[in-house]
Amino acid sequence: MLVAATALLALPLAAEAQQKPSRPWAEDVLYFVLIDRFADGSNANNMDVQRDNPGGFHGGDLVGLTRKLDDLADLGITAIWINPVALNIKGAVGAGSFMHYGHHGYWADDLSKMDPRFGTEAELKAFVDEAHRRGIKVLLDIVYNHAGYDSAYTKRPDARDILRTTDWGTCKEEGDDITMCVGGLPDFKTEKPEVARMVVEKQIARAKAAGIDGYRLDTVKHLTPEFWAYHRKTMRENFGKDFFLLGEIFGADYLVADAYFERDDMDAALDFSFKGETLGWLQGRGRTAAYSRFLQKRHKVRPGYIMSHYLSSHDVPMALGELGGDVQKFRLAAALQMASVGMPQIYYGEEVARTGNDWPSNRTDMPWGKDATLPGKGVKRDDGLRDYYKRLIAARRANPAFAHGDYTELAKDGDLLVFQRAMPDSGNAVLVAVNRSEKPQSATVALPASWAGKTVTDALTGKALGKAEASLALTVDGLTAQYLVAN
Repeated sequence: MLVAATALLALPLAAEAQQKPSRPWAEDVLYFVLIDRFADGSNANNMDVQRDNPGGFHGGDLVGLTRKLDDLADLGITAIWINPVALNIKGAVGAGSFMHYGHHGYWADDLSKMDPRFGTEAELKAFVDEAHRRGIKVLLDIVYNHAGYDSAYTKRPDARDILRTTDWGTCKEEGDDITMCVGGLPDFKTEKPEVARMVVEKQIARAKAAGIDGYRLDTVKHLTPEFWAYHRKTMRENFGKDFFLLGEIFGADYLVADAYFERDDMDAALDFSFKGETLGWLQGRGRTAAYSRFLQKRHKVRPGYIMSHYLSSHDVPMALGELGGDVQKFRLAAALQMASVGMPQIYYGEEVARTGNDWPSNRTDMPWGKDATLPGKGVKRDDGLRDYYKRLIAARRANPAFAHGDYTELAKDGDLLVFQRAMPDSGNAVLVAVNRSEKPQSATVALPASWAGKTVTDALTGKALGKAEASLALTVDGLTAQYLVAN
């Protein structure tokens, strides 16, 4: 117990809840963390650690994540999404050398309790308070659709009233989103009002006590519109109108998400289209004009709602892996992500070139290099890439046109894409140029009239390109991007 007490004393003190950041969510840069894979700050919760097992617990916890908040604040992110923290099943799924445990938090055994392998409720509150102290919001991942394999819910006297399972033969065939058992997991009968109340209300007290800013909602399309209407009403009654809801509507783009936005079920949705379109263009699949149209269409999202676009996640292959480890092309993907409308989401470690591709290698440990932090102590990282991310994020935060501005295509021939993000009312504008080829590419583009007489500068390098005139003859080196601003 001495080790645990020492670990807690090492945390920054948060005597009282910190004031929540008031920044609009459309201006945030979101960082998604699997707690167990990030940083181990306390030996007291390492009861099930198996670092040699890619499907096992590796020891990361909320104490460790809290200690790394300064690192994340230095990166420039403004919001953190953490995986579910409800108590997960004790046992594993699988056989042989790969036994898969609930290290990710999505296999609940008891929604009302917190999983001690992630930390305590006091440590969750300390983490949220310290994040708020640094101006960082916190989203907690919430699962309503299903329980964990062979969870305690399947052994309750009323189990068949609240669940359907593959073992009982009560799951519907795939294609029926509401009554299917996703991944063979026991499916809560959330179409029943009493079951809906159970899964929602069991998790409110923990989030309220911690001061959470919003939820990331798992498996959205597997619950009914009636459930989501009840959920929105309940969230506002318990947390207020500003409690943010980000939904995972698997496979969705802005068109699919619009039905949920029209009903005001949630404030934002993950954009599953951005990654594929962006990596495809960077790998030479498709014309530049077509990719530009894709970026422009993303602005058609319903006013007041947000699409959150990512390059990697725990459910899909990692972008750097799909690019064959080509860091230069990955830099371009990151530049396009930070220059695009919506709330960009960074998956932990991709900012330092965390290796991996498809599951389970998309859930590897956070690389800490020479830092002694486990579980990623000694794992190689690319701090040059991290510095590039810092510059991208700083430019995005310094220019509200990235979050709120319109999109104007300026050049789309060959391998060079140039577009403008601008807010005409404020005068803020950024020209974004991305060259996907290995050779320099040139174009002459019109400059905003408001730039007249000012110095055109690349915000990513600090290089001045001269005084702004009506147009600019632009040359972009191979596999590079520019964010041009006027000073």
